[in-house]
Amino acid sequence: MNEAALAIASPFWGIDDLVAELRAIRLHSLEERHRREHPPKLPARKVLAQIVEQLGAVLFPNRLGRPDLTDEGIDYFVGQTLDSLLRDLSRQIALELQFVAEQNGETIDVWRRASELTREFAAKLPGVRLLIDSDIRAAYEGDPAARCPDEVLACYPGITAVIHHRVAHLLYGLGLPLVARIVSEIAHSATGIDIHPGARIADSFFIDHGTGVVIGETAIIGRRVRLYQAVTLGAKRFAKDENGLLVKGNARHPIVEDDVVIYAGATILGRITIGRGSTIGGNVWLTHSVPPGSQVSQAQVRSEMYESGAGI
Repeated sequence: MNEAALAIASPFWGIDDLVAELRAIRLHSLEERHRREHPPKLPARKVLAQIVEQLGAVLFPNRLGRPDLTDEGIDYFVGQTLDSLLRDLSRQIALELQFVAEQNGETIDVWRRASELTREFAAKLPGVRLLIDSDIRAAYEGDPAARCPDEVLACYPGITAVIHHRVAHLLYGLGLPLVARIVSEIAHSATGIDIHPGARIADSFFIDHGTGVVIGETAIIGRRVRLYQAVTLGAKRFAKDENGLLVKGNARHPIVEDDVVIYAGATILGRITIGRGSTIGGNVWLTHSVPPGSQVSQAQVRSEMYESGAGI
């Protein structure tokens, strides 16, 4: 036996001991959460990634579907793919419903409810396609480097992130925050764009370049808004209850009205409003509302801070 084979076959990794130690830690963790007998299964990230990829092919079969599709075969492909992905999605929804029911000590007909929610999701897909079409148009019209809408759909990370968000937001609205969050995190990993599925984003939304963009759960974004890389729409502070625990779900992220442009590196925090038609310059740190038509630059913000005695 050569040296490489000996290394592979070597008993000195201590595998048996490692397996035993990891099992003990795992069981202790399950016991602490009272789950040792029946640890709940969670929706699978890999399966949901495949579902979103298939959804892209269903919504845009000529561009994201199979390369050998003919005009006569498109509808068959869309129908067959939809049937398969919706079955898979229903199973993932059922896993979330079962997980939540066990957490809350409830008993529900998981499979019936999962089937109902999947039907609701499917019925809204034409509206999702229309929204994504508006996002693609906004990207093409807003970027002089874009040579055609097909290039935008195939290449732009901002569009990849927005497609995932449109799907995730739909799932979030159906009361499936775990499945929705996994879908959004798949896009976050692939693009560096972090959009919480709870964020409400109107049509014709464009993220140019994209890396480092963060959009919080309660953000509201109007029509025809354009963001550049490293923009943050975040929370200024996190409220706590009388027990010192973070309050969940309160409105804490910005409202960005229609036709706003926010340039690279801008940080906008808190439940403030950026008025319609405003332009926020690069690297601005903004924690107060601005009226419609505002032009906010880094120099202006610094001037306000020094005049009022802050930031010195």
